[in-house]
Amino acid sequence: MENLIGYIAAFLTTVSFLPQVLRVVMTKQTRDISRNMYIMFFIGVLLWFVYGVLKSDFPIILANAVTIFFVSIILYYKLKTEEET
Repeated sequence: MENLIGYIAAFLTTVSFLPQVLRVVMTKQTRDISRNMYIMFFIGVLLWFVYGVLKSDFPIILANAVTIFFVSIILYYKLKTEEET
């Protein structure tokens, strides 16, 4: 039961980024997104990923690996659009 709760929580918090990722990719607009917030969030998620690896905790590893991917996409577009302006 504990693992099931972990998987559900990991799934929901991870896929919550998907609408933002899709919006950024489709519109290429990141003006209202905080660069510093996403950089700090990326570092935090990366540390959670490392923690999951050290603990061999698959739900933490999987959720944070996917979140790192999503956040990286948003950060890429954010930094790219800041460079262009």
